Amino acid sequence: MPDITLIWDGDLLFEKLFVEHGLSYQRVPASAIANPFMPLPESRVMIIPTGFANTEYTGVLRGIAANRSFFDRFVRNGGVLVVYGALVPEYTYQWLPFTLKYREQYGSVDIEVAAEHACRSIFAGDCAECDGYFTEADCDVILKGNGMPILVSKENGDGIIIATTIHEFPTGEFLKWAVTYR
Repeated sequence: MPDITLIWDGDLLFEKLFVEHGLSYQRVPASAIANPFMPLPESRVMIIPTGFANTEYTGVLRGIAANRSFFDRFVRNGGVLVVYGALVPEYTYQWLPFTLKYREQYGSVDIEVAAEHACRSIFAGDCAECDGYFTEADCDVILKGNGMPILVSKENGDGIIIATTIHEFPTGEFLKWAVTYR
């Protein structure tokens, strides 16, 4: 079983990051997740990169929405689901088991810690590039950028969902934490 599953259609720089940190991974394209007769492969962490809702970048959204129950089971059974910004003007993450709404607004933000949590290691620094922020979040707000939520988390069963609008790669420290969660 690989450490990480990346939900995306083609090659991404994320893959180089996993190799640099000695983590195994697999990429699952939209065609695989849209097929109801082909279950998604197991891993410890699933990452849905920035732009998943923007059809100019990928076609994975339909498959993600169709697999809502799979993602819920994955997290409840101890998995870590990491979801990035939608990269469309406004988006509601209806396939997540809590309310989360996104608004696109690209730019540099000053980071402020809203709550202590190990997932905040996803980014190290005082200033980050973000593709937006969350306008409604029925979950724990971990980091804010210019006063708006940009990193949130929600425990679900034995696992956790982490959503962020930080438009930068996660740190190696975060990836290692995620694959050893619980």
